[in-house]
Amino acid sequence: MEELMQTILVCDDDKEIVEAIEIYLQQEGYHILKAYDGEEALEILKENEVHLLIMDVMMPRLDGIRATLKIREESSIPIIILSAKTEDADKILGLNIGADDYVEKPFNPLELVARVKSQLRRYTQLGNAAENSASVYTVGGLSINDDLKEVTVDGEVVKLTPIEYNILLLLVKNQGKVFSINQIYENIWNEDAIGADNTVAVHIRHIREKIEINPKEPRYLKVVWGVGYKIDKN
Repeated sequence: MEELMQTILVCDDDKEIVEAIEIYLQQEGYHILKAYDGEEALEILKENEVHLLIMDVMMPRLDGIRATLKIREESSIPIIILSAKTEDADKILGLNIGADDYVEKPFNPLELVARVKSQLRRYTQLGNAAENSASVYTVGGLSINDDLKEVTVDGEVVKLTPIEYNILLLLVKNQGKVFSINQIYENIWNEDAIGADNTVAVHIRHIREKIEINPKEPRYLKVVWGVGYKIDKN
């Protein structure tokens, strides 16, 4: 089980708060690293694999807001900021610059643990999606998950026939490349393209009707007159 243990970095200049959070989270089976200002937190993040960061706003050397900005330059690790009730502006600023959640001091330990678990769940799901990204293709709001054979546009699932799906997948996998009607036909049907024009054009029209807000002004599936079709690069 050791390798499944998730690591949480707790950063607050108040050592008693750090110790208290450590006790609550260790009871839940998490491995805890401790820092007492933003600079120290950045050093620890460089040297350790950390799954979540709990960080106070008001700290010496480097405060939680500036530390969050620095971390967000290179990491999407979940960040929960701690702030006193009187620091509403800091709380809002923290969320605006990339913190994922906040907990007010004095905090209820059960609430803190619940928020930690919620953030880790979300992050793990995103991480799993990223690991499988070889089979997830994205262009703007259009996403194809080839493992699930699922197409979404702006988060909404779009139902395509197998042929429509394969045409779209071919174009999305080769973003920016123009495919002639014959090339599309031969790739999808695996036979010589004889009289393929209408067949492919009908499928292209159906795909557009399903994935485009306005099929006459497509965002994704573009025609290159006299040559063929393409999906523009992001």
